[in-house]
Amino acid sequence: MPHTLAEAIIASHTKDVVFPGSVCQVNVDFAFANDITGPPAIEEFKKMGAIRVFDPLRCAILPDHFTPNKDIASAEQVRKLRIFVREQGMKYWEVGRVGVEHTFIHETGNALPGEIVIGADSHTCTYGALGALGTGMGQTDLAAVWALGETWLRVPETIKVVMNGRPSEWIGGKDLILHIIGMIGVEGARYMSLEFTGEAVGALSMDDRFTMSNMAIEAGGKCGLFIPDPISLEYANSRKSREYTPLYPDEGANYIRTVEIDASSVSPTVALPHLPSNAKTARECSSMVIDQVFIGSCTNGRSSDIEAAARILDGQKIHDRVRLMVIPASYEVFNEALDRGWIKIFTEAGATVCTPSCGPCMGGHLGILADGERCVSTSNRNFVGRMGHKNSEIILASPKVAAASAITGRVTDPRDLAGK
Repeated sequence: MPHTLAEAIIASHTKDVVFPGSVCQVNVDFAFANDITGPPAIEEFKKMGAIRVFDPLRCAILPDHFTPNKDIASAEQVRKLRIFVREQGMKYWEVGRVGVEHTFIHETGNALPGEIVIGADSHTCTYGALGALGTGMGQTDLAAVWALGETWLRVPETIKVVMNGRPSEWIGGKDLILHIIGMIGVEGARYMSLEFTGEAVGALSMDDRFTMSNMAIEAGGKCGLFIPDPISLEYANSRKSREYTPLYPDEGANYIRTVEIDASSVSPTVALPHLPSNAKTARECSSMVIDQVFIGSCTNGRSSDIEAAARILDGQKIHDRVRLMVIPASYEVFNEALDRGWIKIFTEAGATVCTPSCGPCMGGHLGILADGERCVSTSNRNFVGRMGHKNSEIILASPKVAAASAITGRVTDPRDLAGK
């Protein structure tokens, strides 16, 4: 039976028969938690009587949500992690060395094409950009993976997403994925794999692909996969921490649905409160005034994202009503921003630049919103109360839209600043 990419990856990790809807016992290549999900996973690991993780080089903890520790409770959380990883000898990176887990893991070659990667965080689907089946699970499931090196997966049906044409210079992965989620809805791919293909893929950088795979979960997806190609294989080969085997879909594979878009006709896109599917063009929303802009997160805190924002802000000043927070997603990105002068551009524009972490993305710390405030954010979710007060609002956008909006004090299509 011909396999989609998700089915091919699962088939390579199981002895069970693979078809959509079947439940398979699979081997896991890498498994990790963060500072929120790590402590309960450790507790469950011990409750089940486990003694050692299945492979300390394939198990990791990466504190990133409340770090640098914002209070005593978060400091105690991380202390528990340190004790456990020292006992186990497993991989561990903390503040000053890490950043956002879903950037650092692929930077260090710990998620690779053809692999199954399990994280106790919903945005583990990010690694689909490399052609890895990354997916999030609960803490108890992760504890079992740490103990056994195995888990159960229901084989997802696959939606083929065909992106025709080539996007303009103003369009990135964030605009495309918001456009797609706007078409299919937040439950349109529930427990399905999104398999991205088409002419536009060749025009997308790895950063754009990570953004799109990252937000597959916002359409309800189990994973969001790009087929390995020279761009992704070059990235993986330059960073790999172990050998890997890329996998590909078979010709004649069965897709439950095909969705097509014309990438060349997509405009800078935003998602209005309170769902990622509430997609509009930025120009449709130009009357919406804002209080804060956040550029960062596991969705859009990578090098090309920071560079895109810096180019728009170069020589500009942010609106006197707006707070702009820029948080590079890792120290690799932060150091590049230092070397290339991007951080100076931000601070001279009136922004604050913070140490790599999740920051305000899920209401942890650094930039929490007050009652009635509105933020343009490059993150992935705009649910009620996600970034602070329940009466605050989040508008999801690309780094280019976010930077332009910081200058004008309202939702802005960056083409309008450039006179395009």
